[in-house]
Amino acid sequence: MPLDNRPLAPDLAVAPQISEADIAEAARLGYRTIINNRPDGEEPGQLTAARAAEVARALGLDYRYIPVNAQTMGPAVWRDFAKALREAPHPVLAHCRSGTRSTHLWAFQAAEADALSLDEIVEHGARAGYDLEALRPTLERIRKGQV
Repeated sequence: MPLDNRPLAPDLAVAPQISEADIAEAARLGYRTIINNRPDGEEPGQLTAARAAEVARALGLDYRYIPVNAQTMGPAVWRDFAKALREAPHPVLAHCRSGTRSTHLWAFQAAEADALSLDEIVEHGARAGYDLEALRPTLERIRKGQV
């Protein structure tokens, strides 16, 4: 099965949980960094961050582990994600279980950076298959510095 990579921005795509084969496919497609937003142990048989990092680095990819769940989603994590996006070689592939958390991190950091209008953030998410409309109030609070 081909890698389910969904472009969010010119140098960033998100994906559901990836396998070792997907990491190899990401390298073949020209990605230079993988950001893993899925905590280890969420599901039996899930590729661990340590193993994914080993495979990615063997293929010449940069690898960042920024795990997030509902309890830890907040400014510290999206700022770590933003820092990784600034510093990591591009293009970047970020992933979690479904791609939703990675998309939310991207949206939150984009809102805080005032990089795109809120309509553009929601539109980019929709093009990648993620409905961000319900996040609009949170994105507005982030934009106003209230989060």
